[in-house]
Amino acid sequence: MGISAELHAIGRPMLDAQLAHPTVRGIAAGDLPEPVFRSWLEQDYLYLLDYVRVFSRLAWQAPDDHLGDLVDLAYSTWHDELDLHRSLSAEFGADLEGAKKGPACAAYTSFLLESAADYAEGLAALYPCAWGYSTLGRILAENPPAEPRYRRWVDTYADPGFAALAIRIAEMIDEIDPEPERTKELFIEAMNHELAFWDVPV
Repeated sequence: MGISAELHAIGRPMLDAQLAHPTVRGIAAGDLPEPVFRSWLEQDYLYLLDYVRVFSRLAWQAPDDHLGDLVDLAYSTWHDELDLHRSLSAEFGADLEGAKKGPACAAYTSFLLESAADYAEGLAALYPCAWGYSTLGRILAENPPAEPRYRRWVDTYADPGFAALAIRIAEMIDEIDPEPERTKELFIEAMNHELAFWDVPV
């Protein structure tokens, strides 16, 4: 069994805490107040810009058989996830260009960018975002919101293509056989950042 399976077991209670968070519950129900989602969109847009930078920094360090995967992950984040945010921003009146990082976003992106100085640590740190959103999307899609804008958000993260990207990151972590305790430490720290990120500054 690779370490990714251990990470999933460690992370599942932390993922359940995200599912219980009022922001996630509001998306699931389709009744999250628009100012809250608008602020979340702005913060997540800024987060994803740095997420692309993390993939790019890791690609520079990657073994040859991981290089294309990291380029694909950066491409998908830039074109698919960020395009979703740009589209939804118009519908929610978000100001992506004028947005400033709140404390949770700043803390999380700093953690990711610093972790990416080391290849194994960078993969461990970024994995909770991909795994968490893929799992959240799949669970929320079992009873999707009727509100079409929130439904579109859920559908994006429930998409099998997004799940495949998350699975590939898990495989990459297993393939490099990282130091177990440090990997778990970084994974847990990132999962804590994930939960804190739902406390949206409005």
